[in-house]
Amino acid sequence: MPYAQPLWRQIRDDLRAKIRAGIYPPGSKLPSVRLLADEYDTSHMTVRRAVDSMIELDELVGRTGIGVFVAEQPEQDS
Repeated sequence: MPYAQPLWRQIRDDLRAKIRAGIYPPGSKLPSVRLLADEYDTSHMTVRRAVDSMIELDELVGRTGIGVFVAEQPEQDS
């Protein structure tokens, strides 16, 4: 039987897919943890863990009192 990923990882992967699809472009603000928890029908802590894991990997940037933003992507050489 295949191992199911924890919900926080599923949320992280979904957020990554939305970033790649341009739903949340670089520099854009993510919805609040509360709104994301409602969207994914889960607890704030589960969403927070997903978001924190992306902050640790420099995929998102947390700005105290302002929100969480998609990290600016470095320009690629052609």
